[in-house]
Parts: sequence; structure tokens; C-alpha cells
Amino acid sequence: MELDIQKMIFDFIGGLAIFLFGIKYMSNGLQKFAGYKLKEIIDRYITNPLIGVLVGIIVTILIDSSSGTTVIVVGLVSAGYMSLRQSIGIIMGANIGTSVNAFVININILEYSSPVIFIGVILLFIYKNKRIFTIGKIIFGLGALFLGLQLMANSLNPLSTLEGFYELTVRMSDNAFTGVIFGTIFTIMVQSSSVTIGVLQELVGKGFLDIREALPVLFGNNIGTTITALLASIGTSISARRAALTHVLFNIIGTVIFIIFTPLFSSFILYLQQMMLLKSEITIALADGLFNITNTFIQLPLIGVLVLIVTKIIPGKDTRMLYKVKDLDPIFIEQSTSIAISQTKEALVLMGKYAALGIEESKLYQLTYSQKNTETAIILEDVINNFDRIITEYLILISKSDMSKTECDEHNMLLDSVRDVERVGDHFVNIIELVSNQVGNKIQLSDSAKKDLVEMFEQTLHLFKDAMTALDDSNTTLALKVLKTKEKIHHLECRLRDKHLKRMNEGTCSISAGLNFVDIISNLKSVGDHSGKIAEAVLRTGAIINENKLNKI
Repeated sequence: MELDIQKMIFDFIGGLAIFLFGIKYMSNGLQKFAGYKLKEIIDRYITNPLIGVLVGIIVTILIDSSSGTTVIVVGLVSAGYMSLRQSIGIIMGANIGTSVNAFVININILEYSSPVIFIGVILLFIYKNKRIFTIGKIIFGLGALFLGLQLMANSLNPLSTLEGFYELTVRMSDNAFTGVIFGTIFTIMVQSSSVTIGVLQELVGKGFLDIREALPVLFGNNIGTTITALLASIGTSISARRAALTHVLFNIIGTVIFIIFTPLFSSFILYLQQMMLLKSEITIALADGLFNITNTFIQLPLIGVLVLIVTKIIPGKDTRMLYKVKDLDPIFIEQSTSIAISQTKEALVLMGKYAALGIEESKLYQLTYSQKNTETAIILEDVINNFDRIITEYLILISKSDMSKTECDEHNMLLDSVRDVERVGDHFVNIIELVSNQVGNKIQLSDSAKKDLVEMFEQTLHLFKDAMTALDDSNTTLALKVLKTKEKIHHLECRLRDKHLKRMNEGTCSISAGLNFVDIISNLKSVGDHSGKIAEAVLRTGAIINENKLNKI
């Protein structure tokens, strides 16, 4: 058979590109659609590694692809919805699931990638609803992911039909080490563990190989299938790359263990074959299943060690995992509304700290144009939106309880202020988009304009931090200072606007640069306005509390 090398290469790299695009598109869609709700669901139900293993088995059986399962897991970890520890159990389960599929009748979901993409396109282009559009992104991304996998596998499948590969397989199986290497490389090349197992089943069935010679290739096959997760982790978060590396280590460690005990394992497999009167083809599938099940139960208690190893190999902190959302327990409302309000206030203050970090990131992005800053700012805005939802829902629950007059006033202050902090998040994202517009359209600001922006950023950030401190400490003196400073921010915005107009007239800055500059300082002025509203809420609550105290006297 003559191979069309050019077609193989083009189909493979095209499939890889579609695959990586699908991962990115699906991950972005999940972030916009689910927010942190998906993370809450995962945290609630995947409470221990054993449950993760069961989830991995079920999902892999349903979609008939361990690669598909691990890729989805990498996407969820990258999006911040699943921790590294949670992902490891599912990855282990995916290995078992792909072995189970050798014994059950199932639907190959990869064959349905085209209609999945079609459904995604319909949702993307026909429906105007933002939520349905986001669902379309997820479905389209998932379809593209599976289409990419299918293209990569199909592009290299002709290799498995070459007579030379059968001969090479027999020759390489003479030695356990070379057998593992060959099984790994062959599976990487054909992008399918099923193809490798199929080749082994045919060779064993025809008597070219015995079970002992086939086992090392089978072990290597499990290492080779991890390449898909590694490809999926390209350009993702640190945690996602660690999850992909864990998949590799898991199979390498398992292979080393089983190579040491190959004589014992092969004898056991042959005993089962004779006892159960199994065909050679089924025996290979059984050996693969026993390898993955035994390997999982050996390493399941060692998940902490695996996490430690991959953390050492891939050091650093994952930005998304740094920003934790404070849980608000409804039990506090039943025990004491005062404690519940205090807990809500702590959450709001933490939300404010993240909003301040977002302003810092937008300032740094304006100065450096570093993509890292925009990614962090978008993560922070997502966290802030989740805080807004959690705090608002919790305050609604509190409002149904009996509250004193003071508690009622504090409750209203928090309800008003949470909206203002959430709007601050919207404004720093607006600034990120404006700076991205600078980068995309090569808009150049003069040094004087950049200096003015830094001044506006710093004063606005200081004002917002003071407003949040006033709220945290119920400090009416600081709240009054915030209101006075807010007026100074207004005057500063007017002065900087006039200065920039003069620069435009002198030709120092272009019109496009001028419009961009004005929009940025306008957003910063709005942050100042929301800081003022927070300060007003503090003063209003403080005045009412003092009045209540005087009435009691």
C-alpha cells in the first residue's frame, strides 16, 4: 500500500489546529456560561478521588474515548472549575473506562462531531440571546474538539495497515523495554489506543505474538495515549498542565511496576484465559483492563504524592486558584442574623480587595501591554461577579429573618455597596478592552498622556481602597474624606481631558488616541463615583445607628 505522506501530515496538523481551537473555545464558553456555579457542583459531588474514578469510567464509556474525557478534564481544570486533585481521580477512571469499552457495545461519539458542530453553529448564528450564544460556544467547541481528534486519528490510521508495521511490532516485542517504547510511539503516531490494541489482538490471534510478548506493547500503549492530554494542555493554566503531566506519570509509574512483575502478571492472564476459555483477542482486552484497574487502586492512595511531584516539575502558582470565593453558610442566619451580616461584610470586603487588584492589573496592562495582566483582570472580574451573586442571594435570605433596626440598616448598606463594587469590576474590564484596542490598532499615546493616566489610576485606586476601608471599619470620618476626594477626582478628570485636548490640537496625540484616553479616564471617574456611593452608604448607616442610640438614651 502506497502512503500519501503529504495528505497525512496536512490532515494531522489541520486536526491538531481544530482540536486546540475546540479546547479553547469550549473552555471560554464554560467560563461565561457557568461562572463558578459549575465549580460549586463539581466541589459538591466530586468530594473524593474514588467518586472521581467512577465519574471518569462512566464518562469514558458514554463517549467511547479516554482521550476525550482527559481533554475535557484539562479544559475544566484550565477554566478553574476543577482542582488538580479532583482531576486525577477522573483521569484514572478514564483509563479504566476505555478498557471497559472493549467489552461493551457503545456509540462512538467521535463519529457525531459534525452534527454537534452544526448544532453549535445554529445556536451561535441564529439565536441572539447571550446565554444561548454561550451554550453554542460550548457545543461548537466540543464538536471541534472531537472533530480534531477524529482527523488526527484518521490521518495516521493507514500506518496500522502497513505490513512493515506488523513485522516491526513482532521484532520490537522480543524485549520488554523496546516493546514499551514501540507501544508508546505507535499509539502517539496513530492517535488511538484502540488501533494499537486492535493490532495486538490480530497478531496474537494469528500466533505471531504470545501474551508475554504483547504485554509490554500494551503497557506502552497506555503511555502513548496520554499525548492527547499533553496537546490539550498547550497554552493553558499551570494546573491544567499539571493535570496532563499527572496522566503521563500515572501510566509511566504503572508500566514500571507491571514490567517488574510481567512474568507473574502474564502467568495470571494465561491462567484466566485457560480457566474462562477466552479467545486471544478478548484476553488482550482483559489484560488491558486488569492493568488499568490494578494501577488505579495502587496509585489512588498516592494522589497527594502525584500532586507533589507534578508541582515540583511545573512550579508556580495558578492565578485562577489564588482568588478564592468566600462561602456564606445559611446556618449563620438561623443562629444569628448579626453573625450572618458580619460574614457578609467580610465577603464584601474581600470582593473589594479583588476589585482593587483588578484596577491595578488594568493600570499595569496600560503600562506594559502584557497579556498576563488582561488574563488576570478577566479572572478577577469573573470572581467579582460570583461574589456579587453569592452575597446578593445571601442578603435576600437574611432579609427574610427578623432583624433589629441596626441590623436592617447594615443589611441595606451591604446590599447597596455590593452593586457598586460589582460595577467597579465592569469598569476595569472596560479599561482592559480600551487598552487592547490600543494594542490592536497600534494607537500610540504620548509620554505626557501616559503620565496623566498613571496619576488618574493611582488617585482612583487610593480612593476606592479608602472607601472599602471605611466600609470595613464603619469609619464615618474616612467616608467623609472619600466624598471630598471624589470631587477632586472629578476636577482631575476635567483637567486631564483639557490637557489632552490641547495635545491633540498640537498634534502630539492623534484623534484615535485622544478618544481612547478620554474613555479610560471616564471609566476611572466612574470608579470614583462608585467609591463615593459606598462612602455615602457608610455615612447614612452611621447616622441612622447614632440616631437610634440617641433615641434609646
